[in-house]
This record gives sequence, structure tokens and C-alpha cells, in this order.
Amino acid sequence: MADRIGVRETCERCGGWVHCCRNCELYAPGLSNDCREPGAERVVDKEQGNFCDFFRLAGFVRSPERTAPGDARAQLEALFRKKSG
Repeated sequence: MADRIGVRETCERCGGWVHCCRNCELYAPGLSNDCREPGAERVVDKEQGNFCDFFRLAGFVRSPERTAPGDARAQLEALFRKKSG
């Protein structure tokens, strides 16, 4: 993805807006307007694309590799298995 995010750019995988509050480094649920930038205009839908000049793409951590449902269940069972003796 480019260094600069266009206001109409969408995610290639899910089709969601990239330039939206939820993807911004300044997004902070619970603060006024859910944003750390006091000069930002109010945005009602935090997942909708917007024209905020303060937008900075947040650094995201890649999700771990997906595992099969059976693998997760086996891990949970192993974790809570009673020890004998």
C-alpha cells in the first residue's frame, strides 16, 4: 500500500474504507469524538470513509496464522485437562 492513503481507497481483501476513523492512529474510543486530535471534525460512522486532514494510518499487528477449529479445541482441552495422580 502507498505511503499516502487516498480518501476513497478501499481494502483489497474486504472492500472496507481504509481512510476511516477506525484505521487511524488517533482513534481513541471514549475520548471526545473518539479522537486524540481536538481540532478534528466529528465523524458519526467511524468505519465510513472520511476527509479528515489529521488521518494517519495506524500500525497494525498481523493476525496469527489461522488454525483449524479442531486444533483450537485440542489446545483448549490440553490446557484444561486434569492431571492424574
